[in-house]
Amino acid sequence: MTDPAHPSDLELAALIASKISHDVISPVGAIYNGIEILNDDDDAASQSYALSVIKNVTQQAAARLQFARVAFGAAGSAGAEIELDNARQISEGLVEGNKHNLTWNGSAGTLPKNQVKLLLNMVACAVTALPRGGEITVDIVGDHPKVDFVLRCRGRGARPPQYLSEFVDGTAEFDIDAMSIQAYYAWRLAQETGMVMSYAVNDDEEEVTLTVAAPTA
Repeated sequence: MTDPAHPSDLELAALIASKISHDVISPVGAIYNGIEILNDDDDAASQSYALSVIKNVTQQAAARLQFARVAFGAAGSAGAEIELDNARQISEGLVEGNKHNLTWNGSAGTLPKNQVKLLLNMVACAVTALPRGGEITVDIVGDHPKVDFVLRCRGRGARPPQYLSEFVDGTAEFDIDAMSIQAYYAWRLAQETGMVMSYAVNDDEEEVTLTVAAPTA
């Protein structure tokens, strides 16, 4: 197995910034287009359509920024813990409006910051396992803080999550860029927290299962 070249601290910050910018530029552009319609077209139907677009994409941009704030950000001081209910709401906001449905199973409570960041990044990676859409089920198993995260991705064309599978398999030979940084960051968070990441493919059921297990020691 090979180990990909790790980006420097400055490169990592730049790649994450590029990822966040990529995620929000589309809805922000749609908001601008909607405002132009409001300014230039007095037709009632056009005005209603523009307002609907602005509302929807504003919610989308807000959800993506909220996700980035916790999944990539500091989210409190060192050693801070984050409410799992907050993580659930953020995950629902990220998935909502796409071709995916999210089911969240797990007791309330808190987990250390980096474990929650890992979970959120795994949800984002799970979306890439279902390019045609489908069902994502998140199970949080065990007693806090020693828990396992199990994400089941079921839908047509289910596949190992893009980039993440290569990091898990140790076959990542590509340059880490703004497209692969999320998978890389999730993989590094698993290492940082001592959790073990794996995945399994069930072609018959069109299902991919992502598992991040607590350390056995």
